[in-house]
Amino acid sequence: MYQNRAEALALALPAAVFAALVFLLPVVVLLSEGLRMDASWTLGAFTAFFSESLNRTVFMRTFRLGLEVTTVSAVIGYAAAFAIVNLPPKGKGRMIGLLTLPLMISPVARTYAWIVILGRTGIVNKTITGLGLSNTPLRLLFTETAIFIGLLQLFLPLMILSLISALENMPKDAIPAARVLGANWFQVFWKVILPLTREGLVVGGTLVFTGSLTAYITPAVLGGSKVLMLETLLYQQVSVANNFVSASVIAFMLIVMSFAANILLKRVATAKKKR
Repeated sequence: MYQNRAEALALALPAAVFAALVFLLPVVVLLSEGLRMDASWTLGAFTAFFSESLNRTVFMRTFRLGLEVTTVSAVIGYAAAFAIVNLPPKGKGRMIGLLTLPLMISPVARTYAWIVILGRTGIVNKTITGLGLSNTPLRLLFTETAIFIGLLQLFLPLMILSLISALENMPKDAIPAARVLGANWFQVFWKVILPLTREGLVVGGTLVFTGSLTAYITPAVLGGSKVLMLETLLYQQVSVANNFVSASVIAFMLIVMSFAANILLKRVATAKKKR
């Protein structure tokens, strides 16, 4: 398309410079705040951050909830994707349309809807008290469970869509052949479906895990100040405490965990594929 490589690089240079100045440079400046102390490079900010029990609790809670949401999304995603792929073309199109519909709605609206559902006078508590399971409304909001449900509902469609794409590219005769050879359904999934759809799991897992780590609206609304996540703690450090050093430490950890999850999933997929 281009006469030489230099011409292509020259055309891409303005966009690269713009992206570096607008996106990359602010991130580098922010992250450098956590590595500099008294005009010297040090890890003292990280040591001070993890020396507080609250910060350690928030870090472990964020990582654990991200892992739980990703695991549950994968389990539900495989079942839903397998059912959708085996539908007739017309039904498959409708189901994929229903899956993409929530993605067109603002996460703010989707998150605030859970307040109506999980509130003291919400649908869930009315059902529980109406059935006589509890005399008083349960405390469902501002808990880890509320955050988990909100994040799962927010990112589950991404996992299902990724697995649908992977299952559609899988050979159609792979599962019948495995069944004919005597494999049970667990063996079919573990030795046939999972290896052939691992790339879709990597994409979906990366999207769900990194999204769960970096989402702010859902933890802020459903967790409040009682159940802090790294994202809400980051907001507090910047807006309330004006502590940009701790904020840069949190931002650094979020970026590292996101990249580490993607690299780890790719390594696992590549290793299994080579076997």
